[in-house]
Amino acid sequence: PKLATMPQVAKKGTKKGKKEFVKFTINCSKPVDDGIMDAGAFEKFLHDKIKVNGKAGALGDAVKISRDKSSVTVNAEAPFSKRYLKYLTRKFLKKNELRDWLHVIADSPNSYELRYFEIQGDDEGDDE
Repeated sequence: PKLATMPQVAKKGTKKGKKEFVKFTINCSKPVDDGIMDAGAFEKFLHDKIKVNGKAGALGDAVKISRDKSSVTVNAEAPFSKRYLKYLTRKFLKKNELRDWLHVIADSPNSYELRYFEIQGDDEGDDE
């Protein structure tokens, strides 16, 4: 009788369930509306740079990237880090020389927003 229950325990461990997906949004509305950033270029950058199983660009079914006007949405299989998206976003800003004006802010637990730095003392900064 004990031998009959052993395979059932093994089956529970190898049970294939539905894959869990996480959804992250990056809101680029402010820089896109001002014309200093292209959301399409950012979407392509993410598509080329996101690594799946150590290979960049080969997303397969694991990661889906979509764009809605000025926001980019990333749907990915469960072990996917929000921090990784922030890293890639900052890398894109640096590449396009926008890091001096924009920074990446988490505005909710599953989304980021690109905002301008708020510069204090505009009057005195022009003389230097």
